[in-house]
Parts: sequence; structure tokens; C-alpha cells
Amino acid sequence: MPLNRRISDQIDQPKDKREYVRNLFASVSSKYDLTNDIMSLGLHRRWKRHLVALAELQQGHNVLDLAAGTGDLGREVLAVGTRHKLDLNVTAADMTPEMIQVGRERTGSLGTKWVAGDAVELPFPDESFDRVLIGYGLRNFTELEACLGEILRCLARGGRLLTLDFGHPPMPLIRRCYYAYLNTSTRIVGWAIHRDPESYVYIPESLRRFPGQREVMHMMQTVGYETCGFEELLCGTMAINFGNRPAN
Repeated sequence: MPLNRRISDQIDQPKDKREYVRNLFASVSSKYDLTNDIMSLGLHRRWKRHLVALAELQQGHNVLDLAAGTGDLGREVLAVGTRHKLDLNVTAADMTPEMIQVGRERTGSLGTKWVAGDAVELPFPDESFDRVLIGYGLRNFTELEACLGEILRCLARGGRLLTLDFGHPPMPLIRRCYYAYLNTSTRIVGWAIHRDPESYVYIPESLRRFPGQREVMHMMQTVGYETCGFEELLCGTMAINFGNRPAN
């Protein structure tokens, strides 16, 4: 059976997808950052810095790095705090214990609080965070609209969600070339780093199911966010979506 078809069968249902994603990221956790650097030629770091800049962090903000992976967004938030002399509180949440362990080791004593949590049901009180940041996690969520609603619940009034993920390029030629690149590169990188071509074939398969930046914006508006929009990067192959919880 072709790899994409086999993966598709495993992520058709929310429960199955959650288990597949957890097992996948557990298996790649030790080399996750290396893979991101290789596949994006290091550009993911620039995009994540841009995401944090768009968050417009202020003194005393409570920030959630959701689907944190190894916590690089949280580390960038703390770096911004150091540069601008801002006292910022960072919580990193992920549903994969192996990722949390790697994240704790790489965060060290920087001050990030790590929590096991799934976006379907976040373990936080209402209005806990001024900013929620997600790097390459939204596409992995099951029941996406419900997860956006759960994040909204945890945002303080006037708080902001910003998420960076793979996008759907608006130009057909670029879109075809992009999908062809992902189909090929994920197999090569998966084999080279993990000796398993299936490790990252999930990326193009999940992207095919992902609504993309425009539909995510509309979904956020439906759930109750305001001032929603998106910024396309690299011809729309990547995108940052954003929206605020109403202040009143």
C-alpha cells in the first residue's frame, strides 16, 4: 500500500490522528529541530522570530507556546523579554512526553514552565494568557474549530492568537511545485535522518487535509475572534494566521 494512503487511513478519525501524531513526534523528538533546519534551510527560525515580533509583547504578558515541540517559540519570547527588559511569563504545552523532555533539556533554566496538554481540552483556567503562539502545530490538531474555541477560552480579553504553519499557495503552478517538493523531500529527509521514509510523509498528507490560511481565518471569525487575518510567506507556502479575543 502506498505510504500516503497508509497514513491517510491512520488519521481519518480524530482519536486515530491524535494517537498517530503523538507516536510520530515521540519517534522524531531527538532530531526534530535538525529536520526543521534541513527542510526549511533554516528559514523556520526567521519565520518564528517574525511571528513573535507580530505578537507585540508587553510587560507582564503571560504567553502560551502551544504544541510547543522543543519550545523554540517560548525561547524566542524570553529572548525578546531580555532584549527589551520585559518581564514575560512563558508556558509551553505539548501532548508528547518525549518532546517535553527534549524541550526541558534545551530550555534549561530559562524559566519556561512545561505542561502536558492537548488543544482539544487545555488544562488552563479561562483567560489565562495574553498571547498564544503556535509553530507548525495547528495542522496537527483534531477537531480544528473546537480547538480554536478552546484557545479562545484561554485567551485574556484583548489577547491574541498567532500561528505559523504550512500554507496553500494561491498560484496553481507554485502550489504544484510545492507539493512535489514536499512529497520528495520528506521521504529523503525521513530516510536520511531516521532511516524511515514515513517519518515525514505525514507533512504533505496533513497539508492536503489542512484548510489553509484563508479558511483558517474564516474559521477563527466563526469561532469568535476579531481582527483576523493572515500574512503569507514564501509565496504562500507558509503563512501566519492571527486573531484577537474581543476586549469586551
